[in-house]
Amino acid sequence: MIKIHPKTLADLEFHTVCAQVSALCITDKGKVKALKLTPQRSFKKTLFALNQTQEYISSDTHETPIPNHGFDALDHELKMLGIEDTTLEVGSFRRIGSLSETANTHIKYFRKFQSYYPSLHKTIDDTEYTSALTDEINTIVDRFGEIKDDASPLLLNTRRAINVVKGKINSSFSSALSQYASYGYLDEIRESIVDNVRVLAVSAMHRRKVKGSILGNSKTGSIVYIQPEATQNHQRELNNLQYDEQEEVKRILKGLTDFVRPFSPLLDDYQNLLSTIDVISAKAKYAKKLDAVLPKITQDRELQIKDAYHPLLFLNNKKRGEKTFPQDITLDEQNRIIVISGPNAGGKSITLKTVGLLQVMLQSGLLIPVHEYSRFCLFDKILTDIGDNQSIENHLSTYSYRLKNMNYFLRKCDENTLFLIDEFGTGSDPELGGALAETFLEVFYERGSYGIITTHYANLKMMANETEAITNANMLFDSRTLEPLYKLHVGEAGSSFTFEVAQKNGIPYSLINRSKKKVERGKIRFDKSIADLQKERSKLAKTTTSLKSKEQEAAKEKQELSKINTKIQEKLESYQELYDSNQRLIYLGQKLDDISDKFYTNKNKKSMLDELFKVVQIENSKRAKQSVKEKRAQKARETRIKQEAEKKVEVIREKKKELKQKEVQLEKEKPKVTLKIGDRVRLPDGRAVGTIHNIEKGKAIVDYGMFTTNVDVETLELVQRVKQ
Repeated sequence: MIKIHPKTLADLEFHTVCAQVSALCITDKGKVKALKLTPQRSFKKTLFALNQTQEYISSDTHETPIPNHGFDALDHELKMLGIEDTTLEVGSFRRIGSLSETANTHIKYFRKFQSYYPSLHKTIDDTEYTSALTDEINTIVDRFGEIKDDASPLLLNTRRAINVVKGKINSSFSSALSQYASYGYLDEIRESIVDNVRVLAVSAMHRRKVKGSILGNSKTGSIVYIQPEATQNHQRELNNLQYDEQEEVKRILKGLTDFVRPFSPLLDDYQNLLSTIDVISAKAKYAKKLDAVLPKITQDRELQIKDAYHPLLFLNNKKRGEKTFPQDITLDEQNRIIVISGPNAGGKSITLKTVGLLQVMLQSGLLIPVHEYSRFCLFDKILTDIGDNQSIENHLSTYSYRLKNMNYFLRKCDENTLFLIDEFGTGSDPELGGALAETFLEVFYERGSYGIITTHYANLKMMANETEAITNANMLFDSRTLEPLYKLHVGEAGSSFTFEVAQKNGIPYSLINRSKKKVERGKIRFDKSIADLQKERSKLAKTTTSLKSKEQEAAKEKQELSKINTKIQEKLESYQELYDSNQRLIYLGQKLDDISDKFYTNKNKKSMLDELFKVVQIENSKRAKQSVKEKRAQKARETRIKQEAEKKVEVIREKKKELKQKEVQLEKEKPKVTLKIGDRVRLPDGRAVGTIHNIEKGKAIVDYGMFTTNVDVETLELVQRVKQ
């Protein structure tokens, strides 16, 4: 069973990834669920979670998109339904109906398109589909969240009676208003509202002349607000009807609550289902932000990671417009442990964290930013020791904490473990700490664990160099500037460039020499050898790049020469054909000249015709033999000529098109001329020149002498300005 320790997730900043996924959720429950993402417990569950995300992304190419899964949480409603004899408010039923409808829509959708989304169909398959809730709620509550008039016969009759009484109130009030206004008893404002009741604004001196109840007066006391007697009687009737309406609404809501109560577990299932879909949707959105893919998941013990990006660094650099450098790393049976060395600030820790975070993300069902041909296996345990982790509360130094951590590693490490250790063995005496670190590494190696460590210890570099399935690696640096290249090179240990970095940062050379004398010669020579090797490799890499560039140029030139050679060969062949043709004509000319000379001498016409006939027969026999071959050659020539002609025509067309576009552009850029009466003008495609007789509303009357015409001013070209 897969179980990743919470400390590992904290070391790799997986909580930050969860927070970024949570921010992409659209429901409160989905946000909470995304924050609690953890690696799946088995190979099968991990594949299922990854397929869910992959299928959701693929829905973008589907003709019918996945429905919206947004919903309002029903925690309060479910709590109330759990208490006997409670009644829900009408707004709660609108939320319940919406949740039920959304869940049922998703269940129907994924059942319909099961073949496209097998994993998402399996996600909803155990959830019950029922329209009973929405059907019942929709018969009582309208789409605005109000109780429908026909929710019960009694409510319908009561509301009709209320409308009738309201009509009587308005009618009686209007009658009293007209009556007392005609008597002059009312103030200028005539009427007002007191406690949501229409009242007459009666002058104080006439208050005893108006029948009704006094409901108030103005601040000055000059106006008394009176509800007419007839209106007052109808108002009492309205109050009684409204009370009956409220009682009936309570009874209806109580009945609807009792109907919904047995569905509480199903509503809770609906919430869980839609919040799960919300998290899957957020994972898909996060994958798009990262340009993430689903790599090949294999049960073989191997990691072949190509073009891997650290997700958090990638998004941060993307926001700032900076470049992120991808890494390639391989771990397999022949190369189980990688020891990365080299100076600080070169990207060793980021490379370590990239592998760990991508592995944790993948095992949590998240797609990752790698090349699609990458291959990943799943690990039961991922152990990390990254950062200082000094504990003040427990009075632990860095080294003490690390030793406790190593003790935990020694108890847990096996062949299904991936361990990631930054600055392995630091915090104590270099020689003694290095020896202990080497022993720990031997144990991890013997147990068949996979792992990556970063270190400055020479003995660990030596061990990696001498032990099968442990490989040295280093982060490349520019040998001249000592600037990091952020590229992992596997196969060689890296120099720490201790003295070189010190010299670059302005430390006096005399002090560096004194420091060198304090260190064993062997160590300096070993570190210098590694540094020299890195410099040589850097030069070699530049030479290789240069050679590749020259090779590409040579291949290009060879291709050009091949084309030229083909053209020359074709021309030679055509010249040869022309030469052969001319030679044949010369031979025929000589024959005719000989026959003509003989005829001139002996005047024997028959002999001349016989010889001429022989020449013609010989030539025809040659034609019969070569006709098929020549026809093919002729056809090939014609095809070639036709293709060349078409290419030339295409070039001419392109040039004409560009010329046309330039003319249109120039036409657009040409400053517009304001035409006046009397100007000599013509139409763009016409030759006839006329005089503008009148301009009105963008139209011009142009006089051509024999006739006049009415045209748009915009279409005319100026030929000559009118003389002032």
